[in-house]
Amino acid sequence: MPSQPIRLRLFAVFAVFLAQNALAQAPVGKASAPAGTSVQQAIQLVTEGRCQQALPVLKKAYSHVVGKDPRYHAAMATVRCAMDLQDDQTAADALLLLKREFPDDPEVLYITTHYFSEMGMRAAQELTTKAPSSIQARRLQAEDLESQGKNEEAAAIYSKILEESPKTQGIHYRLGQLFLAEAGSNGPTDRAKLEFQRELEVDPHDAACEFILGELARRTAQWDEAITHFTKASALDVGFAEAYLALGMTLNATGKFQEAVKPLENYVVMQPGDPAGHYQLAMSYARTGNKAGSTQQLALQAKAANGPKAATDTTEGHAVVH
Repeated sequence: MPSQPIRLRLFAVFAVFLAQNALAQAPVGKASAPAGTSVQQAIQLVTEGRCQQALPVLKKAYSHVVGKDPRYHAAMATVRCAMDLQDDQTAADALLLLKREFPDDPEVLYITTHYFSEMGMRAAQELTTKAPSSIQARRLQAEDLESQGKNEEAAAIYSKILEESPKTQGIHYRLGQLFLAEAGSNGPTDRAKLEFQRELEVDPHDAACEFILGELARRTAQWDEAITHFTKASALDVGFAEAYLALGMTLNATGKFQEAVKPLENYVVMQPGDPAGHYQLAMSYARTGNKAGSTQQLALQAKAANGPKAATDTTEGHAVVH
């Protein structure tokens, strides 16, 4: 695998190719458009590797460029130079502009993916170089070990962090996730549950922990405990769609159909493409005498089931990123 500087250079070379295409496609000979002409000249400078001269022109003149293709190539040339000069702010701005103006373009998606990945790698290298013994650097090391499947080594680092700084947020959560993975679908989850409870002692506003504790309780039919956790999760994070669904499902499962209506109504508004939400709400409506509402939700469920699914399998566990 090429080193980080080489990979950045490769992406810059890729953008040169795009800039060279721009020379073939950009309008020429229009004396009435000096801004466009200066951009074309700047693109020529890019192909010659003269980014120090080209980048200021591109940054200043881009807003005056007219036409879809010229704007595309001017922005790509800006990205190329900014990458080459390690001007992260300009590169990021140009990529976000390309994403906004050309959201479905494969080249834009490709180079955006790789560049932001490189930015993350470079930031990680700076962190480990400038503050190698910091909690943040060690946490990053543990997360990298997790990604390699080295969970025991990661857990050892997390545990050491907690020994030194017991109130560090997010560490008990990571340990809980490791112990959940270790337990699998049928193993004991007591260790994981304890870590999520400890995380809430450190950070009482952690909606993700509340949700996972609710899921663990629901799986063992501890309905009241599950309802309490799901209610807290949805209150702590009003945009947490899965918490509303899980709460509504649990209320339905315990026969509390009237109480289930509100969280399920919230969920179907937030995730109209998920058949599970419509089905659960149809059940709640049917059991509370709202036959018309139930019929409507069943129709929406059928429509959602036959179309692209907005969620994979939201009737069971949900991946929560902390």
